[in-house]
Amino acid sequence: SDGSLDMIKINYPNVDCFTLDKNYGFSGGYNRYLPQLNDDESEFLLFLNNDTEVDSDILNNMNAARKKFGNDHIFGGKIYYRYNPELIWYAGGKVNLKWGHISHRGIRKQDSREFSSPMQTDYITGCCLFTSVAVMKQLNGFDEQFNMYGEDVDLCLRAKKIGIQCFYWPQAKLWHHVSATLGGNYSIKKLSKKMMGLGRLLIKHYN
Repeated sequence: SDGSLDMIKINYPNVDCFTLDKNYGFSGGYNRYLPQLNDDESEFLLFLNNDTEVDSDILNNMNAARKKFGNDHIFGGKIYYRYNPELIWYAGGKVNLKWGHISHRGIRKQDSREFSSPMQTDYITGCCLFTSVAVMKQLNGFDEQFNMYGEDVDLCLRAKKIGIQCFYWPQAKLWHHVSATLGGNYSIKKLSKKMMGLGRLLIKHYN
């Protein structure tokens, strides 16, 4: 309703837009696009939040990551805070369901050599997630019982069960307007959705 589709059609006529009749949330929105890939020549996908700004070389760097580790894995880059561009928001993900703990490695720390080496990680944030079409079809997309928070962790946990790994690739960089969709980093709405997502993860994955 903000005129963005018309703006894209006018200024970027070579960009194809896939429109929906309503907001289906993170998982539902992406899942409704995935069947379109049957008629597409794309082999890889970059899932990207709309409140991010990316380095101009991000796709080349994601390609470098999959060439090193293999096509059919899940990759993520180094994410900074938009208004504090040297402060890290994500440099890998940590999951400990036994203690109900899911967190970003490096969050709110200054960028340093500690966060500048590629590594295997527990999960890739859905804010910026690069993978192959084959992986998404093998996983049948995102689980729609998660509606913002938890769907990315669930995807990665399901992937690991069938041998698909997650890799942090710091050369791929972007900047995030954190939680712009939900009204800020500490909004009640955000915290509530995070707790619901964590509860669903525990029910589904913790034995």
